[in-house]
Amino acid sequence: MAVPSGPVSPSTEAERAMFDFVDAYDRAYEVAADRHGMTVAQACVLGRIARPRGMRELADELGCDASNITQIVSRLEARELVERHADPHDRRSRRLTRTAAGDELNAAFEKTFEFARAATSNLTLDEQAQLAGLLRKALGRPA
Repeated sequence: MAVPSGPVSPSTEAERAMFDFVDAYDRAYEVAADRHGMTVAQACVLGRIARPRGMRELADELGCDASNITQIVSRLEARELVERHADPHDRRSRRLTRTAAGDELNAAFEKTFEFARAATSNLTLDEQAQLAGLLRKALGRPA
């Protein structure tokens, strides 16, 4: 079950809408991952290995401990969805790549996880552009 993304009592309508959206997104992500026999964490990691990635790089990007990534990768590796290879520049480090089966599963997951596409399809193209700009602004990123 997904953890609620916001406080029990949002202080503004914008905050309430944001929490509702994030909660719905999280639930849809969890359902799609489960449909393909993955945990949310496994689906997230598998999706981020579109190109070879270092374990530390992935842990930093996801804001989690390297040991968590190691456990998730071990489970994906047991299912032959990813492989670990020695980093050619640093033999102490490992690089992750998706296998053909991992590519297939990730593509199937992405096809199943339609939440963002379905949600934005309710908006006009101008509204989609406005929403994207507002979300970037809320995150303190350039439009």
